[in-house]
Amino acid sequence: MANLSHDPAHQSFDASDPHSVEHGHGGSIRTYVMVALALVFLTACSYWTYTPFWPFGDNVAIKRTWMMAVSCTKAMLVILFFMHLKWEANWKWVLTVPASMMSLLLVLALVPDVGRRMNYASRERLINSAQQPEREAAGKPGTALRPAEHPVGEKH
Repeated sequence: MANLSHDPAHQSFDASDPHSVEHGHGGSIRTYVMVALALVFLTACSYWTYTPFWPFGDNVAIKRTWMMAVSCTKAMLVILFFMHLKWEANWKWVLTVPASMMSLLLVLALVPDVGRRMNYASRERLINSAQQPEREAAGKPGTALRPAEHPVGEKH
């Protein structure tokens, strides 16, 4: 059998060898501790939105935007360091960028469907929905039927 010890692709990773860390095989313990502390800090930033110290009041849009930014940052840290994407070769972009673009395109393509899902809902769906449409909740006439129009026990 041939000796493969000189082939870099067949050498095992030795954590005690500082030279192997330099060649893209992973980070140090200090790096992982720093990333873990950053994740704890970002979790505290998420929790901050539910405390009385949150400076923007009950504005749901700002809270959701803040939470999404914090969540994306945490996901990026986990992917880069704990999944070792930071130390991968540059070919990773060939796989990552097109997949990210397609997922973003899919989300953006579904936004109109989610936003307008109640505009063309069937009568049965409007009657049996868990929440009334916003027009009904505001007291404005809408397309949903009022409970008084459906006596108890009558099938729809």
